Amino acid sequence: MIPAPPLFHLRCTACWIVAGIAMLVVASFVTLDLKWAAFVSGDALARMGRFLAELASPSVEPEFLRRLAIASAETLAMSALGTLLAVVGGLALAVPASRPVDGRRNVLRGPTRLLLNVLRSVPELAWAALLLIAAGLGPLSGTLALAFHTTGVLGRLFAEAIENTPREPADALRVQGVPGGRVFLYATLPAVLPQVLSYTLYRWENNIRAAAVLGVVGAGGLGQMLTFHMGLFQMSETGTVLIAMLLLVALVDLLSYLARRTMVS
Repeated sequence: MIPAPPLFHLRCTACWIVAGIAMLVVASFVTLDLKWAAFVSGDALARMGRFLAELASPSVEPEFLRRLAIASAETLAMSALGTLLAVVGGLALAVPASRPVDGRRNVLRGPTRLLLNVLRSVPELAWAALLLIAAGLGPLSGTLALAFHTTGVLGRLFAEAIENTPREPADALRVQGVPGGRVFLYATLPAVLPQVLSYTLYRWENNIRAAAVLGVVGAGGLGQMLTFHMGLFQMSETGTVLIAMLLLVALVDLLSYLARRTMVS
């Protein structure tokens, strides 16, 4: 009978990685001042209960719902347009950021990857604050902030998908003398298209929530309404805005499900 291998031994790289992560988690608990007792105290639970009770009675005034519908359409448009611009920019940067399937050296890979790192390292809120100086208050700065940050995210994901594409279809076309551009269009792009669509829909869903956060700096949409009513402690209106955000996310999730089901069938 063969004995079970040890859970940890000195030559196991994965074991050392897991041990390092465990030490980091323990150090995080030690260094952070987490006041769990205050969080679960009776007074804190009572205050959270009153807060949730106020949110559970959303406002249904016609004039407020009219403004909410306009803001919802604005948030949906911001997230959709920002994601669309990011898909175009991400695909354009993913090609030079990926390793060529034919093994040739790509001198643009390092600088392009650095650019993608910069784009996604800066949060949407920081991009919006920077763009407000040039574009002013409103949805334009929010849309561009979403586009810049999401370009960095999608560009990296698209580049990884391109690098993991099977080489055989591209090699078959290349042997026949097909130019590199057509090889990408007819062999590589169809192979990565399902992943491109999946990543795009997921980031669109994220951008709806991010568009709400951008309202803090006056980027328009539901986020601006959320910031305004929360600042005035109008919890009924805040609850209605949160419901609208939930419905938008559910709509994008439904579209993602239908798109995946259509591609599989």
